[in-house]
Amino acid sequence: MEQFFALFTIFLSFAFSGRCSDVFSRSDFPEGFLFGAGTSAYQWEGAAAEDGRKPSVWDTLCYSRNIGNGDVTCDGYHKYKEDVKLMVDTNLDAFRFSISWSRLIPNGRGSVNQKGLQFYKNLIRELITHGIEPHVTLYHYDHPQYLEDEYGGWVNNMMIKDFTAYADVCFREFGNNVKFWTTINEANVFTIGGYNDGDTPPGRCSLPGKNCLLGNSSTETYIVGHNLLLAHASASRLYKQKYKYKQGGSIGFGLYLMGFTPSTSSKDDAIATQRAKDFYFGWFLGPLIFGDYPDTMKRTIGSRLPVFSEEESEQVKGSSDFIGINHYFVASVTNIKFKPSISGNPDFYSDMGAYVTYLGNFSVIEYPVAPWTMEAVLEYINQSYDNPPVYILENGTPMTQHKDTHRVEYLHAYIGGVLKSIRNGSDTRGYFVWSFMDLFELIGRYDYGYGLYSVNFSDPHRKRSPRLSAHWYSDFLKGKTSFLDSKGIKESQSNFSSSS
Repeated sequence: MEQFFALFTIFLSFAFSGRCSDVFSRSDFPEGFLFGAGTSAYQWEGAAAEDGRKPSVWDTLCYSRNIGNGDVTCDGYHKYKEDVKLMVDTNLDAFRFSISWSRLIPNGRGSVNQKGLQFYKNLIRELITHGIEPHVTLYHYDHPQYLEDEYGGWVNNMMIKDFTAYADVCFREFGNNVKFWTTINEANVFTIGGYNDGDTPPGRCSLPGKNCLLGNSSTETYIVGHNLLLAHASASRLYKQKYKYKQGGSIGFGLYLMGFTPSTSSKDDAIATQRAKDFYFGWFLGPLIFGDYPDTMKRTIGSRLPVFSEEESEQVKGSSDFIGINHYFVASVTNIKFKPSISGNPDFYSDMGAYVTYLGNFSVIEYPVAPWTMEAVLEYINQSYDNPPVYILENGTPMTQHKDTHRVEYLHAYIGGVLKSIRNGSDTRGYFVWSFMDLFELIGRYDYGYGLYSVNFSDPHRKRSPRLSAHWYSDFLKGKTSFLDSKGIKESQSNFSSSS
């Protein structure tokens, strides 16, 4: 095995020498900058029907459409101690994970499930004991099915009260050891995917040809976005009034942001690109930073876009201590006058009036290396939204094979892009690879993985094995210079364990 790693080192030295002149190390980043990796509850934990957990809308969607499920997935619920050991081996500063609302409070409100509570206390204690900072997301596509059945979940503003009560339990029980909270993961694409397109939980829409039983793509997308902002603001206000002084943490809000570029040099495409930024960025950043939606959206959507009262505007504005960004690739934007759907009703895309095309060769199931798009996203937030503190909560590329040389190149380039953005004034404070290990993915399920560690999902023990990217990231976090210099990667089997 040692000979294998030595040969791999030589191979990489030749393969990547001269491909990029950017050489940096983690010491080039500001003091206190966090490097980590992430998972989410439904994608990592498994134990879907154990110890009092009840179904979430993600469980229901998977079973109703027969698209695979996270019943066992990585079995993190039982293997978390082994996984924390791997985090230590990888030299992570922080671990991003989410809490399953339906494990902690199975019916969405009311009594707390003590076994679920104990699991998260144990996980957090294990992380803290090993010097790893917990970075906790409260909501990652998975509210309790009970609330969906009772009143429609996020389409009903009753969710604001129930989410705030759920957050209160989390702050009270875990807050002494958690300093970083994200209320909602990638709120914009959760809303678009779940309520406009109907492809992701909870699978609501009214578009023709979609497999949706309920929903209204013309209105629910904006109603849900509005309720997410109000729920976040409510939880944030609770934290700051009741817990922040004692616990000293911060609370943020997550978005999925692509780098947008016009598909041609035409004026129409340039205008459409700005419109796409207003719809993807400004839809949530506008209220969070300035207290209201972009004028572009208000003019286009009209009465279908909910209106903030003066009090609500003040509560939402400034409610986020940081912005969490999930970023993967660039997209080109083409101006187009969408015709309403066959039903005659507009939806998010026809309102936006632009056609978005993801750039890259997606037939190979891996994202192109284009770090300038990360820089563009961070620069736009810096210039347009008062340069708020930012954490990159997800960045990575899927791959189908175990040898992930391309992922190493991708991560190196994007981390370098973050460093360049910081040097250009961005207040970016952390970077998390998606994902720490292969997971049950939202779109690809088990077809391909994003993990630094592969997981053998056909093995009942779910054996984890470090990929090349895990070795590279570990070396980088030890302070070694990036692999694209003349030294190449130096790997040591003794620094890693393969857990079964």
